[in-house]
Amino acid sequence: MPANAPDTPEDKVVAVVVAYDRRDLLLAGLDALAAQTRRPDLVVVVDNASSDGSPQAVRRWAEGHDLPLDLVVLPRNTGGAGGFAAGLARAVHRHGAGAVWLMDDDTVPRPGALAASLTAMRRTGSALVASRVVWTDGRDHPMNTPRERPGVTAAERAAAAAAGCLPVRSASFVALLLDARAVREDGLPEAAFFLWNDDFEYTTRLLRHRRGVSCPDSVVEHRTRVFGGADADPGERFALEVRNKLWTFTRSRPLGARDTVLYGGATLRRWGRTLARSRRRDVLVRGLATGLRQGAGRPEPTAAVLRDLPEVAADVRAVESAAGRDLGAAARVEPTAPREGLPAFSVLLPVWARDDAAQLRRAVASVTTEQELRPDEVVVVRDGPVPPALQEVLDELSRRPGTRVHPLPRNVGLARALEAGLAVCTHDVVARMDADDVSLPTRFARQLPVIAAGADLVGAGLLEIGADEDDVVGRRVPPTGAAEIARYARFHDPFNHPTVVYRRSAVAAAGGYRDLELMEDYWLFARMIAAGARVENLPEPLVKYRVGASPDAGSYARRGGLRLFRSELTLQRHLRREGFTTPVQAVRNVVVRGGYRFVPTRVRTVAYRALIATTNETTHEQGGGR
Repeated sequence: MPANAPDTPEDKVVAVVVAYDRRDLLLAGLDALAAQTRRPDLVVVVDNASSDGSPQAVRRWAEGHDLPLDLVVLPRNTGGAGGFAAGLARAVHRHGAGAVWLMDDDTVPRPGALAASLTAMRRTGSALVASRVVWTDGRDHPMNTPRERPGVTAAERAAAAAAGCLPVRSASFVALLLDARAVREDGLPEAAFFLWNDDFEYTTRLLRHRRGVSCPDSVVEHRTRVFGGADADPGERFALEVRNKLWTFTRSRPLGARDTVLYGGATLRRWGRTLARSRRRDVLVRGLATGLRQGAGRPEPTAAVLRDLPEVAADVRAVESAAGRDLGAAARVEPTAPREGLPAFSVLLPVWARDDAAQLRRAVASVTTEQELRPDEVVVVRDGPVPPALQEVLDELSRRPGTRVHPLPRNVGLARALEAGLAVCTHDVVARMDADDVSLPTRFARQLPVIAAGADLVGAGLLEIGADEDDVVGRRVPPTGAAEIARYARFHDPFNHPTVVYRRSAVAAAGGYRDLELMEDYWLFARMIAAGARVENLPEPLVKYRVGASPDAGSYARRGGLRLFRSELTLQRHLRREGFTTPVQAVRNVVVRGGYRFVPTRVRTVAYRALIATTNETTHEQGGGR
């Protein structure tokens, strides 16, 4: 069985394959990915509107293999440039990749290719590792020959050579491993290029201030129909070569003055050779004229080029926006939910040391760029020091307009972190969110009108998910109507905490959050109900709540044990003292809810899942995600 588990969440590797009408080659490439000694953790296949049955073949392939696969079928052909932009955005934004392995659909990697590229990336500290590309007979493919970085120092050359690599300035998408941090910082390929030079522009942009290498030990076959180089006669496509090179040299400017002169000169020499050897010189001359004319304009931003593709538009817009790139027409697309009559609101999201960096990025995206009704601000509370990978994400977020990171010098626990966050929120209406959950796009568009109608506290249903957000393992439907919520609250927490939107003034009137492990929310909601807050729940799921891949390590495990039993006793004592429960209800709660804490985790999980399946109601309190 190939090794497949990353050492840390940041090591998650997602392979992205862009496909167009090469079904058999695509399937051969997928077989090769499944046979890697270090397999990717997920494969994203972007199908560019193939007409040869590729999507159906990929679905059948996925059913017969244990390698996770995400198939994205685009309604139109976006070219290699659009396909790789869409796939990269999905891998980085939706799947939280730490590294992304790009390849064409006619690429078949040898079994050790990914392992070798990852080793080279670690040993050289490179943002980019290009594979050695060979043809079907084993010869180095002239279309993908790596060239040493111009002006490389002896020290850089020696450092790369120590890892068996060569420093490079550009590389091909045929087989390319990228550090996802570089993608998040510099954005996506230029989708407007469609074909040709999109990989040259993108890799030179990433490598202008970073290190990149080619790795001879990472070998892939590029199964082109013929064995030929970049100066082969391109025919009608020569217009794209000319246009895209002009855009690269004059608009994107990823090279700097010296490299622009070097690469520009090399380009002119190659064009001359191509024209001299061509038997269709008139076609190339027309292409040259067309390319020069189009290259005088400006390429449309990637987010605008792909804005009409619902499968990928939100991911693309999120990555490009976070990198500070121009969104063009995509920036003018207004959220579909109207704002008239709805209050301004904040999102409050606490983070602590054990949260996952990729999941935090996903959580923030789900409450911002993916929402039909977007918040006016996001307040992220850092509850004490966090690991470097998580701090890196927080630093990125702090540079975004509308997002504030409020650092606490030490870990104070969820209740105090939320109180600190509420104190700095600009708006009275505040939506809660956890750092490992995913809000569905309609969440705020559904909840804010209820707040506007007079409610002080609005919750919603949720979907329980495992390690992957598409792995739905349960569904919780909360009670609805003020009377039913109040009745239900005498035994259960009536709200799913990560789903709630409330008025900060109503929270403060009830005394705010108070320390009580995994039950601070239940205690707050009970006091709000007792204080006369107007409450409601929406039954449909509006949040995906991560319970974990294993019941021994996820949210079910956190609900048991002596510490939680003590919290339960404290909660019931407070509810009784405040007159929220009767003596009989208090005794019942201690016996039933307290006894639940000592049921073995796996039994507790099975029983809870069975109850969800039969009643669709939550019967135990929703904790704060810690």
